[in-house]
Amino acid sequence: MPTLTRAEAADRASLVDVESYHVDLDLTASGDTFRARTVARFRARSGASTFCEFEPAAIASITLNGQPVAHAAVADGRLALSGLAEVNELVVDATMRYSNNGEGLHKYTDPADGSVYLYQHLFINNGGRVLPCFDQPDLKASFRVSVTAPAEWTVATNGQLVTRDGGRWEFAATERISTYLASLIAGPWHVRTDEHDGIPLALYIRATLAEQLDAQAPEIFEITKQCLDRFHEMFEIRYPFGHYQQAFAPEFNFGAMEYPGLIVFRDEFVPRSTITETEREHRASVIAHEMAHQWFGDLVTMAWWDDLWLNESFAEYLGSRVAAEATRFTGTWTTFAIHRKAWGLRADQRPSTHPVAPSEVADTDEALMNFDGISYAKGASVLKQLVAWLGDSAFLSGVNAHFKVHAYGNATLADLLGALSKASGRDLSGWAELWLRRAQVNTLRLEVQRDGDVYREVALVQTAPQEFPTLRPHRIGIGVYDHADGVVTRRELVEAEIGATGRTVLPGLTGARVADLLLLNDGDLAYGKIRLDDESAAAVPLLLPLLTDSLARAVIWASALDAVVDGERPVAELVTLVLTALPAETETVIVEDVLRATRGLVDRYATAETRPAACELIAQAADRLVAASAPGSSRQLVAARGLIGATRDTARLSGWLTGDGVPEGLVVDADLRWLILYRLAVLGAAGVDAIEAELAGDRTATGEQWAARCRAALPDPAAKEAAWAAIVGDASLSNRLVELTAGGFWQPEQRELLEPYVSRYFAEMPGMMRIRSGMSAEKTALAAYPAVMVSARTRELAAGLLASPDLHPVLRRVVLDNDDDMRRALSAS
Repeated sequence: MPTLTRAEAADRASLVDVESYHVDLDLTASGDTFRARTVARFRARSGASTFCEFEPAAIASITLNGQPVAHAAVADGRLALSGLAEVNELVVDATMRYSNNGEGLHKYTDPADGSVYLYQHLFINNGGRVLPCFDQPDLKASFRVSVTAPAEWTVATNGQLVTRDGGRWEFAATERISTYLASLIAGPWHVRTDEHDGIPLALYIRATLAEQLDAQAPEIFEITKQCLDRFHEMFEIRYPFGHYQQAFAPEFNFGAMEYPGLIVFRDEFVPRSTITETEREHRASVIAHEMAHQWFGDLVTMAWWDDLWLNESFAEYLGSRVAAEATRFTGTWTTFAIHRKAWGLRADQRPSTHPVAPSEVADTDEALMNFDGISYAKGASVLKQLVAWLGDSAFLSGVNAHFKVHAYGNATLADLLGALSKASGRDLSGWAELWLRRAQVNTLRLEVQRDGDVYREVALVQTAPQEFPTLRPHRIGIGVYDHADGVVTRRELVEAEIGATGRTVLPGLTGARVADLLLLNDGDLAYGKIRLDDESAAAVPLLLPLLTDSLARAVIWASALDAVVDGERPVAELVTLVLTALPAETETVIVEDVLRATRGLVDRYATAETRPAACELIAQAADRLVAASAPGSSRQLVAARGLIGATRDTARLSGWLTGDGVPEGLVVDADLRWLILYRLAVLGAAGVDAIEAELAGDRTATGEQWAARCRAALPDPAAKEAAWAAIVGDASLSNRLVELTAGGFWQPEQRELLEPYVSRYFAEMPGMMRIRSGMSAEKTALAAYPAVMVSARTRELAAGLLASPDLHPVLRRVVLDNDDDMRRALSAS
């Protein structure tokens, strides 16, 4: 679909007020198209002209207020409308095209049983792929859907089912929602139902994953009910969209999407293999995140995409908070500190950085690119600190007032800040200017002066990048830790509110006895790059394994990883810390994230000569974790995954596939087998025959995806050429298969073989952007980037592509950010 500019949206909103859509879909035809008849009712300025988004495969008829509209009025994804009346009825009968890229109405055939499944994803600007509509968030309307489908199918939408007669389904009209929130699924779905507090609940999944859903449904329903109860305690308006359905769909582009009444998740959230506590916790947080959107985003929707933070920052914050408060997963803030916040910090330092709430988002292309670590994790971090500053009671009071005023409508940053300011008695305009309107991140350090065994002065020093010189206020904790008898305990927590200044003396530490460790940002309230003082940093290898607070350990690990990214600490030092401290780590998410991040840094920051030894040390650390973990535990599984990804011991890995030498309690199930085979393929110890043999025994969607990734990873010229051709030129390949093919392509062990493809990326990726669109194109361009080919030559080629004046903005951002990552890696080596 063509991009929609903010100016066009504002002009259209001044002319049009949409009342309703009635969409009647016929999904019974075979092939790649479906029939859609839409009746749109809207008011307009008399005599005005405008347009709606519409991208048909063929048109049967178009009428406006009973008069035919020439088919030539449809061009470039838009239907031109002129001579509007005060009250209008647009009726369009057309044939529309299914997609294979996760946009519009996505069609998927399950390779395990040949069943067809459909799901609708109209996100940002894809509404015209299903119906003619005014596709912008501030033109809300009621949606009523009718569907004719094969008799054996199940159909669900945002609206509640009114009648079903064989394959004919009629659904009730929804409350007013934005076009991008209109949802539908259809196919032979396996369904589980329940009820809670008067709210009907349902879960949907492909029939071939019915067994997995049946096993995990009790936990999913329990989390859903607990989160609903907590949101009802927090918010004065109860869940506002009738039923609460959750569908787990194949090849979904997002982790999940908050469609009111019918939330859609990618079906990996119902794993077929052993599920870890980290994965269970993540699922709980995402359930809470999407539920938060029912208020932040669905009940009250941003007026335009520049206020995306009103959706994603709040849902990200509440996802972690509500999961911690309402479910058994009380450690979600540890996960946030080690994983989610790191995502935000990295995004905030790249060339594409932007404010949490930018003053201008020019069009929908730019809006898509802002679904990043800034809008999610940085925004959530800022909110966490704001709530601590305002107090929870004032925060919730302001939020509830905001909901009451803007229910089923749209709102802006100013609207919410006004409600929070009134509730708290604090003027938030200065806070918003520094935290929401300005980009980049501050670095926070402690400057320590001692008099013998007491502190003469401890000061917090705040710095900012030269190009983004903003200093900010912070609410922050400093943990004072002592080591005695093999235990590290916190003697005191010094809390401070510092202004937007460069240096702040902390009087609470003046004259205090010197500690073994000063932990800056203890409690993880502040958003910033945290650096320990020299004495504390030197003590970390000894003290880190002895800290009992998992959040404190997460803050230290995150700081250590980020220091390597910045080139302040060598990657070899990080690898040594992993070997000495990580085997004692008990928190699964910390084990998982540290192993993953360290391996990624080694792949880019270590030299060709030092990388094998560094990987071996990572493998040793993972091996020690496997040995120290309880048989069958989540920690054992994530450690085993880390070991598989780092080791070069192909004999050991091959033995695990045949059951030889498998650690006690470790289940080598279907997905762990594929992970082992993938590593063997990378190392040249398994070839096409082994991949096809594994696929023959696992003819499922997941098996096909693993096989695609494994084929792309083979150190074979023909395999690489076939994979590359699929990445850049095969439009018939589905979004997930092309992304996984790209994800398996670049391997640091294969640099010599891959060298010719570096220049091919920069020459051929613009062509890929012409055959793919939206998030699928962005994910493919990102996964296919030659990130492990760290060299000045790669940067030269990137500069050449960036000099192209007509470069697609999504590809420009991918290249710009990855090139900056490579700049860091080169300067650190």
